[in-house]
Amino acid sequence: MQRFFYFYMMQNTFKNIDEYILLFPIDVQKKLLELRKVIHLQVPDLEEYIGYQMPAFRYKGKPLIYFAGYKKHIGFYPGAEGIRTFETDFKERKYKFSKGAVQFPIHESLPLDLIIKIILFRAQEIEQKKS
Repeated sequence: MQRFFYFYMMQNTFKNIDEYILLFPIDVQKKLLELRKVIHLQVPDLEEYIGYQMPAFRYKGKPLIYFAGYKKHIGFYPGAEGIRTFETDFKERKYKFSKGAVQFPIHESLPLDLIIKIILFRAQEIEQKKS
């Protein structure tokens, strides 16, 4: 099963976020569905798509956020400015992060308060670029 999963992921044969989420064990599916719901609750009129072989969301035609499931974490991709802005939060909570991503450990609850702040920041960033 594990080998099939990685082969499936590499082939990018999933067409939407639902198909992507179904690739994971039930406990991970629940977290990914929770994350998806939280994203939609923060910003109206989002367009879902698959970008870079990950679930992605567009706001006003611009990429808002990406996420991805892994064996030990959920990757959350708010872009470079989204990472820079919340770097202190990531350090305080001891999350691994890089220039464009933060990792939420799979065995912990999702940090919904932080996720909401990041999503709202990204939406505001897109709004400001439009004006």
